Amino acid sequence: MSKRTGLFVTFEGGEGAGKSTQIRRLAASLEELGNAVVLTREPGGSAGAEAVRHVILSGAAERFGVRTEAMLFAAARNDHVEEIIRPALLAGKIVLCDRFMDSSRVYQGITGNLDTAFVNALEQIAINGLRPDLTLILDLPAEEGLKRARTRSLEAGSTEAPDRFEKEEIDVHEKRRQAFLDIASQDAERCRVIDASKDADAVANAVLEAVLEKLNARKQDAASHE
Repeated sequence: MSKRTGLFVTFEGGEGAGKSTQIRRLAASLEELGNAVVLTREPGGSAGAEAVRHVILSGAAERFGVRTEAMLFAAARNDHVEEIIRPALLAGKIVLCDRFMDSSRVYQGITGNLDTAFVNALEQIAINGLRPDLTLILDLPAEEGLKRARTRSLEAGSTEAPDRFEKEEIDVHEKRRQAFLDIASQDAERCRVIDASKDADAVANAVLEAVLEKLNARKQDAASHE
């Protein structure tokens, strides 16, 4: 397999934590510094995965159970990895992805009560060896996150019902928050927790600092091997 030269950064966290806003701000900042950036999301990102996204978030797959839902996520992720993410990394670009494998670990594994071995097996098939270089976990109490999400929907004039995940009970959302924090503590080299309760500018600065730190470390490592 060809060696990738780009940087793969994923954003994780609960509903309303500000991932979409912060990932766009980061993309703009990195482009201003002269970097080639690919901005993408999950579920979705590639043509095939976007079709699966609609099925999942609409709730159409819910009646088939969480195992089927997890397999749909895995299928979408594999298409996304091979069609979008891996080619961009091989071209030396920075890939910023709104949700990735940790969301499946949390949403389907922890609160979906799927067997860990099953979730891990699906993950290995889906990512095919492609793990993030850096995962930014935007941390916010679940109650505050859901309040922000609903406020944004109202401000945008949305009349749509909450999606498949937003409609769940507050204790489920808080359990997911703790699960993301557990992942961060278990994989501290890859993960960085960002306090998303601060104002948007402070969060953006913390996000950019973490990514630039990883980029500089990558450059220093490359220079030491020349």
